[in-house]
Amino acid sequence: MSLLPEVAELIARARTDLRMGLPVVLQGGGHGALVLAAETLRPARLRDLMALPGQPVLAITARRAETLKARPYDGDLARLPVPPGATPEWVGALADPADDLRHPMKGPLTALRDGSADLHRIALKLAKSARILPAAILAELGDPASFARDHNLTLLPAVHTAAQLDLASPMNAVVSARLPLAVSEAGRLHVFRPADGGEEHYAVEIGRPARDKPVLARLHSACFTGDVLGSLKCDCGPQLHGALTQMGSEGAGILLYLNQEGRGIGLANKMRAYSLQDQGFDTVEANHRLGFEDDERDFRLGAELLQRLGFSQVRLLTNNPAKIAMMEKEGVAVVERVPLKVGENPFNKAYLATKAKKSGHLL
Repeated sequence: MSLLPEVAELIARARTDLRMGLPVVLQGGGHGALVLAAETLRPARLRDLMALPGQPVLAITARRAETLKARPYDGDLARLPVPPGATPEWVGALADPADDLRHPMKGPLTALRDGSADLHRIALKLAKSARILPAAILAELGDPASFARDHNLTLLPAVHTAAQLDLASPMNAVVSARLPLAVSEAGRLHVFRPADGGEEHYAVEIGRPARDKPVLARLHSACFTGDVLGSLKCDCGPQLHGALTQMGSEGAGILLYLNQEGRGIGLANKMRAYSLQDQGFDTVEANHRLGFEDDERDFRLGAELLQRLGFSQVRLLTNNPAKIAMMEKEGVAVVERVPLKVGENPFNKAYLATKAKKSGHLL
C-alpha cells in the first residue's frame, strides 16, 4: 500500500524520536532491540528499559571508547554493560566528554566481546544522522514487532536501515529564483531538498556559467558561527565571501552551500567541540573525544548537485584534497584546484595548523 512509510521515511521519524528522548525499535536477524539516545535520556524511560529482561548495553564509538580506555572489540564501536542502578548521569558521563578532565576516572570499563554488534552499529549511525551525541542504550527484545506495536514506537528493519543510512539521499529540486547579490546582480538561488527528510542544501549561481566548460565552483559547508556571526575561530566566513567575490569578478561560478555544520556533526556538537578546545584539545582531538571522526561530512551531495545543475567539469575553489577525490570518484572532473587561502588570524592560527597537519588541507 502506497500510504505506508518507506524505510527512508521511517528513519526520518526515528531521528526525531531520538532527538526528543523517545525510544525506537530495531528488528533484524531474528532478534531486536529497544534503543534510547544517551543525550536525551530521561530517568523514567531509563528505569523502564532497565526493567526489561536481559543486560542493557551502552554503545559508544571506538573514538569515544579510546578516550575512556575501553576496548572497542567490535572494531568501530564498544558495547559497555549498563550496571543495575545506573542513572542518566552515569550514562551522560560516558557519552559526553564535557567533564572528562574534571572527573577523568570513569571505569574501569569492561566491553563485551561476544555476540553481534550489528544493531548497536545502526543505533550509533542513527544518532549521528540525528546530530546528537553518538551514544545509545540498547535492550534486547524477543519480539520487537509486537513490542513496537504495543508501545506505539517506530519499528526499523535493521538490514534496510543500515543500507539506507550509507546511501547519499537523492536531491529534489524545490525552487530557484533570481537573487541579486553584492558580488553580482546576476545571482540565482536554487533550493534542493533531500528525499530522506534531512536538511535542505542550496546552490548559488553567479552569472550564466556555461555547462559545457569547467565552472569555477566551491563546496561550502554551512558555518553559522563563521558565515553569520563572523567568528574568528575558523576561516569559513572569509572563505565564503572570498569565493563569491572571485566568482563575481570572473562573471560566473557556482557555490554549493551544504548544510553540514561543524564538519557534519551539527551546531550543538560543534559547540561541544569548541568547549573542549577551550580545555586545550585541538579540533580533531575534540571531535574524537565526542565520539566522531575527524570529518563526518558527505561530499557526494556536492557532486550530485553539480550534476543536477548540468556541470560535469569544475575549477574547484578548495584547500581540501578530500573534496577533489570525492568529486572525481562521483564523476565530476576537477580540471584545476584553485587555492582559497583567506581569513587567518591570531584566534584561528592553531586551528588552521591542525587542519593542515592532521586533515591534509593544503595551507
